[in-house]
Amino acid sequence: MRLLTWIAIVFAAALFASTGQGLTASVVAKVDVSSQTMTVSKNGRVIYRWKVSTARSGYWTPRGTYSPKRLHRMWYSRKYDMSPMPYSVFFHGGYAIHGTNYVKSLGRPASHGCIRLQTGNAAAFYSLVQQVGRGNTRITIVN
Repeated sequence: MRLLTWIAIVFAAALFASTGQGLTASVVAKVDVSSQTMTVSKNGRVIYRWKVSTARSGYWTPRGTYSPKRLHRMWYSRKYDMSPMPYSVFFHGGYAIHGTNYVKSLGRPASHGCIRLQTGNAAAFYSLVQQVGRGNTRITIVN
């Protein structure tokens, strides 16, 4: 009987891991506020490194680890004069990773708290999150 229990436990663990329900995310986006960069890894391998803009003086970009909550191909900020936020990946309340037209500001703080990317890069990240699923994506924001 112990052998059958052991086999069942091993089978359940393998099934759990193969469904992507495990603790390890297949996509990790690490935003480094001090260097104003976002590094995206898939299955532990870096696939993208981009310049970003996080919160400028007087605003705050939240730190921590999050899972995407919702995705919108196009979103308009109700809080900031209906500003366009293409390829939005919302991770904490109204905070999102999204595209911007203000590409000259990338690489330095410029936002109200969101993480801005060049729109093509935001589209690539959005597509990647769609591909692997929100539950298999982690967003980590550090100083």
